[in-house]
Amino acid sequence: MQMEQYLIRDKYPRLEQLRQNHIVIKFGGNAISGDDELERFAKDVAMMRSLGLQPVLVHGGGPEITREMRLRGLEPRKVAGLRITDGQALEVAEYVLGRINREIVKALKNAGVDAFGMPGHHGGTMECKRKEPVLVYDEEGNLATIDLGHVGDVERIDPGTIKLMAASGIVPVIYPIGKDADGEPVNVNADTAAAHIAAALDCEELILITDVPGILADVNDAASLIEEVSIKQVDELIEEGVVKDGMVPKIEACRLALERGVRSTHMLGAKDSEHLLIQILDGKHRGTRITNG
Repeated sequence: MQMEQYLIRDKYPRLEQLRQNHIVIKFGGNAISGDDELERFAKDVAMMRSLGLQPVLVHGGGPEITREMRLRGLEPRKVAGLRITDGQALEVAEYVLGRINREIVKALKNAGVDAFGMPGHHGGTMECKRKEPVLVYDEEGNLATIDLGHVGDVERIDPGTIKLMAASGIVPVIYPIGKDADGEPVNVNADTAAAHIAAALDCEELILITDVPGILADVNDAASLIEEVSIKQVDELIEEGVVKDGMVPKIEACRLALERGVRSTHMLGAKDSEHLLIQILDGKHRGTRITNG
């Protein structure tokens, strides 16, 4: 391992820039699934720590939450594409995200990483407020005001707990359950939570591991991957309908991070996640790099 570290340091001069800097990596429970993928990911995180990097992991679990709800005889509710989180749905979300979190922490510890799993509200890290009711068109095409329930917007990130852990050699593994001003739990979009955390840590990089290789000019053609794009160009792709559905919140997360000082944002496909460590070390494009330019 020591010889491998020396070789990496010689090959990747960018490492000196990244050392002792935080790198936020967000992924869904389904993006890195299966024991083999999780084991490989954990080894990459172990290598990052051995090289002096300070990864902070944020994960979601939307599809797993949906599956668990249906196993319990509960049907997920959406209006105009927006998920409604009632009390039962929140209970399922907390259960599933906690379970995924424990699995990730276990894999990291098996790889020799000192990891600590936590909800976003641990130590007062993520302060939230409940989302205001939104005005949307319902299934009948009528305007309706919809209360999304126990869904939160991030108000403030206190990075103190994360920084203390990272400085002590601990990798924080965070799932996006925050609390509002009344101490009530709320579910937060994981991409958005990761962006806020990256900005509060003044991160060098935010990396989103996604279900697709990155932004595709043609969703049916993996060879149409766009390697680098500015936020302005992405806005044009959204208007043209090239970027849509679940990719839009990820774009907005990248926008938020860049606007708040994160130097670089990337989308990396889960199938290419074996390139994660190389992406971080050499800064070249695997997936899509999104810039402020």
